[in-house]
Amino acid sequence: MGHRKKLKTLIGILKGLTSIIKATLSTKSNTKTHTAVLRATTARNSSSPPSDDRIAAVLSLGRGSRLTACAVIEALMDRLHGTKNPSVALKCLFTIHSIIKKGSFILKDQLSFYPSFGGRNFLNMSKFRQDSDPERWELASWVRWYATAIEQNFIVSRFLGHYLNSSFSSKNSKDREDKASALLDEDLLGELDALAGFVEVICEAPDSLHLQRNNLVYAVIRYVGEDYRAVQREILIRVVELRDRMENLTFNELTRLLSYLKRFEDCRERLRLLFVNRARNDALWELICGTKLKIIEMVREMGELKSLVKMERTDDSGELSRLRERFGVLRQVVRFNSGGRWRGTDRVQALTMSSML
Repeated sequence: MGHRKKLKTLIGILKGLTSIIKATLSTKSNTKTHTAVLRATTARNSSSPPSDDRIAAVLSLGRGSRLTACAVIEALMDRLHGTKNPSVALKCLFTIHSIIKKGSFILKDQLSFYPSFGGRNFLNMSKFRQDSDPERWELASWVRWYATAIEQNFIVSRFLGHYLNSSFSSKNSKDREDKASALLDEDLLGELDALAGFVEVICEAPDSLHLQRNNLVYAVIRYVGEDYRAVQREILIRVVELRDRMENLTFNELTRLLSYLKRFEDCRERLRLLFVNRARNDALWELICGTKLKIIEMVREMGELKSLVKMERTDDSGELSRLRERFGVLRQVVRFNSGGRWRGTDRVQALTMSSML
């Protein structure tokens, strides 16, 4: 078994070297592009990520013409979809991820308009399998997960209108806060839903966390961890903004917000294991917990007051009397309209004082 594995590894290395030599000797205009991609995704050093120099060589091609940038993306996708080697596939995905994080606008633009784009599975790696040996079988599961995480990154970035960036400056943070404050409640909730989906994808990382000893897998997790830190900041901005608007949210909007916050909390332990307590951000979790408790209190109060209004219209039962005693003199007025909204005012509109006495 060991000899067969070594033989397959050697064959893979030889194929990679042959491809590089062919690309180097070719007279075609895209030779430089194919050579850069092949060197960044070589089967050699299968447990190591592409070097900074080789990633830089690929990224530099995106500073030229749009035609060259298009050739880079096509070469990467052909390499990704043409390999059965999990290490090569991970290196391809790592390079694509590098384009999203550090590439030029032209490269990102070409990636976004890649012919297969348009769905949640534009990298099309959900069926990637390699069962020749246990280690490759486990690595293949990391390929599928990493591809899904990159796809979700792209979806969230398009949803937010900007790419995720782990290196927030104070100016960027202020710009994001101002943008969030200008959004409608529905749009903010939609963005929070997308961010929750990204966090849930991250939590679906394979159980074989021991493979973090593999430098390539470790580099992949580090990259995804940087995305997660950026997502934390995006979540924080939106939860703070929605918390400030909670008095004016409808019952349905409050329950949606509560559902999204619960989805985040359900991921907390898995995230801790995956990133080994890195990017903990205790302040965010405290904010989420506190906001959840406030929503639960508001939803319960709204439900009780709606029940009180309903009984006020029907009969003067003993239950209504008990509710009157419980609430006493209303400290805030509740107005129910067709949109289901409620807010406090200085006068009784939904229930008159006389009806409470």
